[in-house]
Amino acid sequence: MTIDIYPKATASIPDTAIYERRESAVRSYARAMPRQFNQAQGVWMHDNQGGRYLDFLSGCSTLNYGHNHPVLKNALVDYIVNDGITHGLDLHTDAKADFLAALEDVILTPRDLDYRAMFTGPTGTNAVEAAIKLARKITGRELVIAFTNGFHGMTLGALACTGNAAKRGGAGVPLNHVSHEPYDGYHGPGVDTAEQLERRLSDPSSGLDAPAAILVETVQGEGGLNAASPRWLRQIADIAKRHGALMIVDDIQAGCGRTGNFFSFEGMGFTPDIVTMAKSLSGMGLPFALTLFRPELDQWSPGEHNGTFRGNNHAFVTATATLRHFWSDGNFQQDIARRGALLERRLAAMATEHGLSIRGRGMMRGIDVGSGEIAQTITAACFAQGLIIETSGAHDEIVKVLAPLVIDDSVLSAGLDILEQSVRSALAVTYGVAAE
Repeated sequence: MTIDIYPKATASIPDTAIYERRESAVRSYARAMPRQFNQAQGVWMHDNQGGRYLDFLSGCSTLNYGHNHPVLKNALVDYIVNDGITHGLDLHTDAKADFLAALEDVILTPRDLDYRAMFTGPTGTNAVEAAIKLARKITGRELVIAFTNGFHGMTLGALACTGNAAKRGGAGVPLNHVSHEPYDGYHGPGVDTAEQLERRLSDPSSGLDAPAAILVETVQGEGGLNAASPRWLRQIADIAKRHGALMIVDDIQAGCGRTGNFFSFEGMGFTPDIVTMAKSLSGMGLPFALTLFRPELDQWSPGEHNGTFRGNNHAFVTATATLRHFWSDGNFQQDIARRGALLERRLAAMATEHGLSIRGRGMMRGIDVGSGEIAQTITAACFAQGLIIETSGAHDEIVKVLAPLVIDDSVLSAGLDILEQSVRSALAVTYGVAAE
């Protein structure tokens, strides 16, 4: 039997009156993808009119293992049917113990990492808030160094570390105690921004206070898929150590295999003091965030930092199943490497054809099409053909591919065919060149 690997979009827009009447205008993704979705499995989403869409968004890297993966779904269903604990605050539960054991056995010990796990609440911004709060507590300092184009969350502490002006503008109060320093490559390939940071921190007259933490993404998810070099990241780690700051790696979007390894910093020659995780940590889209830190940094008093939903036992169950199913050997990681290479080749060919450039690493890649307007034209054309894909970057100029890591190579190629055609057509219209 031949399996149809191409998506089939519907053209009719559903009745949105209930959303217009009752849902806040803050909604965004639904505006670019005006369909009512009712089912999802694997790499596919379906609308209530029979349309089938290939998902190259993956819940913004929350669904690295696809929608409703049977191993994860069955584990959760079994747990619910057997009346497993749902909400436990920070009580000891079987589900939590199983997750911690899997984290230790499958992830930490094989990588020679020794971290304590702090369950912070449901989302990535909770993990970041806990990380910077702990760094300030440990060091007695206030300043956090973050980087241009960084994105770390929408609550006030994490938002202060975020670079995007539109996001920051919603705070309504000053966002203080953060210095946004230039990321790797921000001033072009000839400028060593790590050396600039070292010079400023070493100069008592630079005006830059000694930081509590340096917060960095190894690949900037929302900031345009800028990928820092291993050398630059090692420099930043060394700078943090020399100046008594804690290095925090925000692995919320880049972790859980998205850049090739479970942690995005693996094999780069440094070990962060603190790591924040969320998004695909539960494996199934269930809210779950985690802050990892070196044991000697575990200086919290009981209850000093807490959250009502820090004990999502359903997420513990699916996260445990994810770790044991996908990460117990190297096979899945090899699959990611192969698919990442395929994605890189295809995007590089598109970029070469049109004189553009590509960004990112692993299965976290995109193509810089020059403007947000062109990128929006491309993503709209993709959606009209049944491909869900979005943008990132300071001007939304990067068309961003976040396909599920479990996607078949043939289906990945089919989606990239649609993207290639849409890029070609959009640029032909923009620059007046006939498309093939």
